Amino acid sequence: MVPPDVKLSALSVLSPALHSLVQRSMVEPASLAAELHASPLAAIAPMMPMRVHGNASTSFPIVVAHGMGDSCFNPGMDSVTKYAGKTLNTYAVCIPTASSQIMDTIAGFLKNMDASVDEFAKRVRSDPKLAGGFNAFGLSQGNNLIRGYITKYNDPPVNAFISICGINAGVAAFPQCSPQTPLLGGICKAVTELLGSLAYNPIVQSILFQANYFRDPTKVNTTAYKSYSQLAKWNGESGADMSAYKANWAKTNSFTWVEGTEDTVVWPREGEQWGELPDTYPTELKALPMKRARWYTSDSFGLRTADEAGKVHFESFAGEHIRFSDSDL
Repeated sequence: MVPPDVKLSALSVLSPALHSLVQRSMVEPASLAAELHASPLAAIAPMMPMRVHGNASTSFPIVVAHGMGDSCFNPGMDSVTKYAGKTLNTYAVCIPTASSQIMDTIAGFLKNMDASVDEFAKRVRSDPKLAGGFNAFGLSQGNNLIRGYITKYNDPPVNAFISICGINAGVAAFPQCSPQTPLLGGICKAVTELLGSLAYNPIVQSILFQANYFRDPTKVNTTAYKSYSQLAKWNGESGADMSAYKANWAKTNSFTWVEGTEDTVVWPREGEQWGELPDTYPTELKALPMKRARWYTSDSFGLRTADEAGKVHFESFAGEHIRFSDSDL
């Protein structure tokens, strides 16, 4: 999963912890996948109850994307996908970014966000049942895949996108990997090693999915962030022409941003609904609401246009990160 132009010897000097995980992905992938699944950062889908077909129906099939540490091949994601399909009497499919449970789990960590979106798009386009467009929902960082697909491709188009605890505006910290967390393990050690000056290193950005959406508010005006952060490119913070991305966003008819009101995984939690930490951070820690965020006021990728067209909706559930019930779903 490491890009071919990245030399492991250079990575070993730059980030020993990340280098160790990359090596493990090649020699002991099953062990690494199990550790990712058990990591404090993991966002594992809850099991949904079995049910008969519901009364509701939709003309669009459903695409689902999983969170970090999870896989489309796991029971929870399978049950969530089937529950959605049976409730709406339509075809539903979870789209992985690798071909097995082990490698799909690892890809959520060691395949960068852009490459993951390209793989997601390839698999969407290979499914003839999705050729006419589809509705989509993601869990946790799975929303980055759907958001990235809308941004880069949106063909076949996403009709409606529901983001559940999505890391849409990035994270400014990984609270679950705090030094106070017991038994951090190798996954958290790699992440915390990269939160400082290495976060926007091009080698790190080319490998680590979580680095791609790490948004340090004290560095968003730096050349490194604007040049190498994948999130900066999608948010229109890099200074690049965004006209194609905005045109793709305009193809989607509805965006619903769902926040877990007790979420302690995504920080700031308000980012799940496009809030942003203020320029006065860390003096001020309260996030700005969406309409005061820079990507909204500048309409850099089409969020404000979508809102003014009545396409943006907010929902919430009382719970931790993706700890929703079947009634919430």
